[in-house]
Amino acid sequence: MAVTEPAPAAVTAAPDRSGSEGILRRQSARESSARTYARALPIVPVRARGLTIEGADGRRYLDCLSGAGTLALGHNHPVVLEAIRAVLDSGAPLHVLDLATPVKDAFTTELFRTLPAGLADRARIQFCGPAGTDAVEAALKLVRTATGREGLLAFTGAYHGMTAGALEASGGARDVRVTRLPYPQDYRCPFGTGGTRGAELSARWTENLLDDPKSGVPHPAGMILEPVQGEGGVIPAPDDWMRRMRTLTAARGIPLIADEVQTGVGRTGTFWAVEHSGVVPDVMVLSKAIGGSLPLAAVVYHDDLDVWPPGAHAGTFRGNQLAMAAGAATLAHVRENRLAERAGLLGARMLAQLQGLAAEHPCVGDVRGRGLMIGLELVDPAAEDLTAPGPPPPAPEVAAAVQRACLRRGLIVELGGRHSSVVRLLPPLTLTDEQASAVLDRLADAIAETSRDHPL
Repeated sequence: MAVTEPAPAAVTAAPDRSGSEGILRRQSARESSARTYARALPIVPVRARGLTIEGADGRRYLDCLSGAGTLALGHNHPVVLEAIRAVLDSGAPLHVLDLATPVKDAFTTELFRTLPAGLADRARIQFCGPAGTDAVEAALKLVRTATGREGLLAFTGAYHGMTAGALEASGGARDVRVTRLPYPQDYRCPFGTGGTRGAELSARWTENLLDDPKSGVPHPAGMILEPVQGEGGVIPAPDDWMRRMRTLTAARGIPLIADEVQTGVGRTGTFWAVEHSGVVPDVMVLSKAIGGSLPLAAVVYHDDLDVWPPGAHAGTFRGNQLAMAAGAATLAHVRENRLAERAGLLGARMLAQLQGLAAEHPCVGDVRGRGLMIGLELVDPAAEDLTAPGPPPPAPEVAAAVQRACLRRGLIVELGGRHSSVVRLLPPLTLTDEQASAVLDRLADAIAETSRDHPL
């Protein structure tokens, strides 16, 4: 189906380049050293619509970062703006803690309409703090409360957030309660095989660890996984492996938590990424796109787990009415216009074109993804050890150079992966065929320039 996008807002004043530079200088002087995107993307957005961002210097950029996947419909989509204005014009309260409101009821109804059938029939929802990491913390607390156990199964390369518990599950901190398992991948398979064989070995490792009484791993409270690892390098989990994880956790009474913070709301080609495999998790962690560009997070889980007492998990800003209105409008628009299906088709075409690009440039070691969640891993083929199996080493400096070259061409991309060597594309689901071609053309030019300037 054709997807149209309103044109970017017209420039109403002359570009203020000196003002832009001043803002960037003040940001550098005032903000924390922990800032991230601002370092690699020194722009000052002042207007945005759909795929396009306009900077204070008058330049326009195609935004394939999309708020790290938050903007399912792109910037300032009309249905989102209309939903926000309707709440503002109604005089409804904007801050209500967890009280019931018509806006909240409409959001929850629309969300439940999209859930996998096996979960929606007996689901409960808990609104928490407004970030995905808050929802992860809630999910971990939920399964630990419901099972009375403490241990957690997580996977190498995972990213679940920046709070303490989420970092433990992500491998960013050491915690004896978290057991790290191998996540299957083809390009850098931990078992050196990839494909079906690598996924099978990953599953066997997990199963043996759980069943071996001498493994040192106590019966866990839950398993948390991403159907596609995003920050880990855009690595889709094989569908058979996902089903295997569901089978072995269910047989052992281990709640399965699916982190759909970045993969949800149509991005991978189905409304929820677990639907590719037909897996129905016990818990789903949701944020980013469900708020329609505004902060909102929730945990949806099977009612058997709903055992925590009142106040067991709360948060002051869990009743964001504007986010719920924007989120309901976004969910409905994606569902009614079958944007998940379109993301799958368009993403497959883009992946095929990028495979051709990889064939031309040895520095592109791998192209992978699902739907409009795409990654290109940059490598150093000159450093390949022909006596050792496996792909060439990652080249984060080349990936950073590609990102800079993209920005000069008016294309915003993100870096990720274990070594920050994966160029990531997360365009909005409203991406048109013409825009997809423009994105790929600019990316191809950036890679060609980088290949010339960084001969490998």
